[in-house]
Amino acid sequence: MALRLVIIGGVAGGATAAARARRLNEDADITVFERGEYVSFANCGLPYYIGDVIRAREDLLVTTPEEFKARYRIAVRTLSDVASIDRAAREVVVNDLRTGESYREPYDRIILSPGAEPVGLPPGYGEFDNVFTLRSLLDADRIKVHAERSGPKTAVIVGAGFIGLEMAENLARKGVKTTIVEKLPQVMNTFDREMVSPVHDHLRENGVNCLLERSISSVLGRGTVSAILTDRGEEIPCDVLVLSMGVRPDNGLARRSGLEIGDLGGIRVNALMMTSDPDIFAVGDAVEVKDLVTGFPTLTALAGPANRQGRTAADNAMGRRTVYRGTLGTSIVKVFGITLSSTGASEKTLRAKEVPHLVSYTHSNSHAGYYPGAEMMTIKLIFSPGSGRILGSQIVGGAGVDKRIDVMATAIRGSMTVFDLEEIDLAYAPPFSSARDPVNIAGLVASNILKGDHEIVHGGDLKNIGGTTVLLDLRDMEDLMKSSPIEGAVHIPFGRLRKKMEKLDRERSYITYCEVGTRSYAGHRILAQRGFRSKNLSGGYRTYKALTSGD
Repeated sequence: MALRLVIIGGVAGGATAAARARRLNEDADITVFERGEYVSFANCGLPYYIGDVIRAREDLLVTTPEEFKARYRIAVRTLSDVASIDRAAREVVVNDLRTGESYREPYDRIILSPGAEPVGLPPGYGEFDNVFTLRSLLDADRIKVHAERSGPKTAVIVGAGFIGLEMAENLARKGVKTTIVEKLPQVMNTFDREMVSPVHDHLRENGVNCLLERSISSVLGRGTVSAILTDRGEEIPCDVLVLSMGVRPDNGLARRSGLEIGDLGGIRVNALMMTSDPDIFAVGDAVEVKDLVTGFPTLTALAGPANRQGRTAADNAMGRRTVYRGTLGTSIVKVFGITLSSTGASEKTLRAKEVPHLVSYTHSNSHAGYYPGAEMMTIKLIFSPGSGRILGSQIVGGAGVDKRIDVMATAIRGSMTVFDLEEIDLAYAPPFSSARDPVNIAGLVASNILKGDHEIVHGGDLKNIGGTTVLLDLRDMEDLMKSSPIEGAVHIPFGRLRKKMEKLDRERSYITYCEVGTRSYAGHRILAQRGFRSKNLSGGYRTYKALTSGD
């Protein structure tokens, strides 16, 4: 008798698992149940569809049930909600949302891919026709229809994660006066705060009002929201309210079926993507998997990991042993002209988990500075204080950010160190990079820290320096005219440091800085080799401002 595989949920995890299972077993009886109308669509493209960047709705449809059946001989039943799993009878109970009828379907193995559900307004707020979440193609349709009918002039977005920022950009580009309300002191909470600090100003420069450390206290209007009130008493007009406050694992079916749920609320799986029932596997946004850097459980609502987990689950459901080693959570998002990217562990995560680490900041051009169009990027590199093993990286800038974060993700996956980044051979031609790529430079700086050639201090620590420590501003006058020195700093242009050096008090310690940390590193080396106690401000004045800005 052919093995009966039931897959519950489509999109990245479920659809991938179904296709992989068929490639491994031509005779298996494979059925996909999807409670939505579409088995596979491009979730990540939804904000750009709303903003008319993607104009054709059908471009978002990855495949249809008919195409799936023709290509893979897999039965796809959309608008079919699996209400329960009868593990004793080895059957699933399915509600047909078209007819309202219920029926049972037998199984030998199950792969769960229920995804996650968006966080909505708390109970008691009521129902409104202009309040939306964005998780499905139908959600996008509702927003598009509302926008076409009512022509909104104002919008409020609650939450500043991936969807919130992408929606803010796309609404603003359509001429909608948009306000972001975020309860945390930063956008993109998965990043360290200083790395996203420039984004706050960038949003405002592009017409998006960014209100941090605020939450909604109430909404005004009956049936239709006309304005929201923040917990600081601010009233903000609102023709469209988009809730982007994050997602929670859709674990209801798993709970009802007696499967183990982890401490983070996700379905607990092992490295085979197997749940507490050996015949039921789970993948995607609803599962807890191992963080590849820290080893702790984590939730990762990203399409890439869901795709790979679907493949792993299908392998094991079909009898082929494959291990999912963990996730790095590599991510990237565009916000107008800035690109934010991250891979591995953030510094805040490592601090919370009490994992020893060191940090370096570098600022580099995307390609050779003499070739037109070079854009600055900031690289934060997080690494082990002993071996130099790379633990995480965050890169913010313009052109070229995407390929550098992919190099970092590959390096972490390969257990590489910052010393390897010094030597890694990367493609160079003036339109694409520099002879020393920004990744090489990040590796060189981190390596120098570990070798003891580069003693650093971070901007957030300057408030704790003692009275015997002197800040030396080594910027030239052109940079100094753009921004005033750090309070208490002594200005000596780098080119005059050697001449002025003998007038410095050798009983004092010195912290050098320039705009991005390059010239001041050279100054630090000069002072150190002349017997002065010296450190360099990591990332220079630019990173200091990001670390200490009040936003």
